[in-house]
Amino acid sequence: MFNNIMVPVDLAHLETLEPSLRVVADLAKQYDSHITYVGVTANTPTSIARTPQEYEQKLEAFAQERHSVHGQPVSIKVYSSTDPIANVDSLLVKAIDEVGADLVMMATHLPRHLDAIMPSHGGKVATHTGASVFLIRLPQ
Repeated sequence: MFNNIMVPVDLAHLETLEPSLRVVADLAKQYDSHITYVGVTANTPTSIARTPQEYEQKLEAFAQERHSVHGQPVSIKVYSSTDPIANVDSLLVKAIDEVGADLVMMATHLPRHLDAIMPSHGGKVATHTGASVFLIRLPQ
């Protein structure tokens, strides 16, 4: 049913993402799906990487580590931006088309009052793509 599962990843919060990554692995195994991990980074140095190229290397290492856990084929896609926070939604929608994802699995938080002003990334992505979007609630 699902051939390519796209998973947005924030390398700064991997420990928080672990529960959702297990769900991704289980579903990928069930459907024998390819998994594409997508990252968005700044053009300037961050706490994770000094350059977009270093970020790409770290995301590739993460993808290979996940592959050793679940065994499904993996790839990555990295976008760099002058303002990742402002551009993440449009870059994720762009990535869906570029990687040919038919399912996007995203970790998310419980709804909060602030969401009325600043909606979640998952909601924005879901309204701008034909791919299925599966939001995985993270424990608080």
